[in-house]
Amino acid sequence: MLNRRADKLELIRIAEAVALEKSIDKDLIISSMETGIEKAAKSKFGSENEIKVQIDKNNGDINIFRVLKIVDNPINHNTEISLNDAKKINKENEEKKIGDEIFENLPSFDFGRIAAQTAKQVISYNVREAERERQYNDFADKKDTILSGIIKRLEYGNVIVDLGKAEGIIKKDELIPRENTKAGDRIKAYCFDVRREPRGQQIFLSRAHPKFMEKLFFQEVPEIYDNLIEIKSSARDPGSRAKISVIAKDSTLDPVGACVGMRGSRVQAVVNELQGEKIDIVHWSEDPAVLVVNALSPAEIQRVVVDNNYKRLDVILTEDNLSKAIGRRGQNVRLASKLMDYEINILTEKEDSERRQIEFKERTDNFVKNLELDETLGQLLVAEGYLTIEDIKNSTVEEISKIEGIDEKTSQELIERAGEFIKKDAEEISNKISELGVKSDLINLNGLTPGMLVTLGEQKILSLKDFAELASDEVTGGYDIFKGERVKIKGCLEDFALTKKEADDLIMAARAIVYKD
Repeated sequence: MLNRRADKLELIRIAEAVALEKSIDKDLIISSMETGIEKAAKSKFGSENEIKVQIDKNNGDINIFRVLKIVDNPINHNTEISLNDAKKINKENEEKKIGDEIFENLPSFDFGRIAAQTAKQVISYNVREAERERQYNDFADKKDTILSGIIKRLEYGNVIVDLGKAEGIIKKDELIPRENTKAGDRIKAYCFDVRREPRGQQIFLSRAHPKFMEKLFFQEVPEIYDNLIEIKSSARDPGSRAKISVIAKDSTLDPVGACVGMRGSRVQAVVNELQGEKIDIVHWSEDPAVLVVNALSPAEIQRVVVDNNYKRLDVILTEDNLSKAIGRRGQNVRLASKLMDYEINILTEKEDSERRQIEFKERTDNFVKNLELDETLGQLLVAEGYLTIEDIKNSTVEEISKIEGIDEKTSQELIERAGEFIKKDAEEISNKISELGVKSDLINLNGLTPGMLVTLGEQKILSLKDFAELASDEVTGGYDIFKGERVKIKGCLEDFALTKKEADDLIMAARAIVYKD
């Protein structure tokens, strides 16, 4: 198409064909052609020249110009020209003045192989970029929706999906495990992101995302579509099991029953799309204690202890219900925890009783040892809800003296002793931190208390880099399933009652500083 012997109208026909095929504006195609020819012309006439090309949109004529700036004393004759010389080139330049630009016609030429290839590359690149921009604009509003397409090909475990005007990608880790996919199959997926990328795909799809399941229920359950039932949260172990919590805005409507459908038809349609993934539909409640009972069904819960400050739940149940609550490899409690965004600690009645006895004795011993009290008085304070020495220091004489057997004089003495201990303890902790060799970068990390720094130092976690390399479970502790048995994981800061989120925030803050470069 770039040879002067070619039919001039062929350029226009090609531009129209490409524009129609790629759904791109014809003017943009012609502009890309002009850019490509400019590139080729520079290789012919010299790259030091400023070349401009114009293609007539009606007849396909190609006009090649050299752009020259009018100056008093031209130095670079490839880009500059005197006023007199400019007037000699064209009568239209008679009215030009110093500082203006003129266009000098250049002769037509046969594009050599290299020049033609260069022009072709430029045109192809511009068309490709225009197509990508068009794709982005077409699909930018498709984010957070389910898209359907044909599997075009498989690349290193990733699935490329033909969406009609564009291609989307389902990365390997966004597929349902053990799902059998092959070219030519129709597939549904959740569009979780559409973004401009310099290379590769722009439309990112997922079949493992919890939102994929939510959107499927949105399609299958008219009450959700009509906003009569609201999906509050969801959690998935893709290909195995999932939980979804729902609530009806009308108290007369059963949200769980509506999602299940007649003889399970609605939920079964979702299960089939998720390759047999088992789905627990949970009735949502604002009360975390009620919600966790629903989420851990079919296990029967004896008691729930809620700590809203740290978003932590202690669930106490019988030995018979322990395996039901935990689930296979901890799956049930893990999904329930994600569903609620609470840390859930499963305890048997025996474990809970033993834990409370240990906590009571530890707190009593703390008062007896550090405040020099007798055991009876220490037990009395713990029984009345004073759990730490800070609680006593921050209390008032009137509050403590309300406890039967403690007068105002004793109350005042307790508060003074608590204050003296805390002051002395702070000094000792500061000295201990220095002795352990804890680095200043770790000391200055917001969120770490002096007590935490001592504990970290004792475990040879001395620098910000050491802390940044930890995982949240290594900080907070927890439980894991090993050979069918629940195994306790000791966290380095477990005694400080950090939530998983708080631990994650501390670790990410450390990593942001360590790896900022």
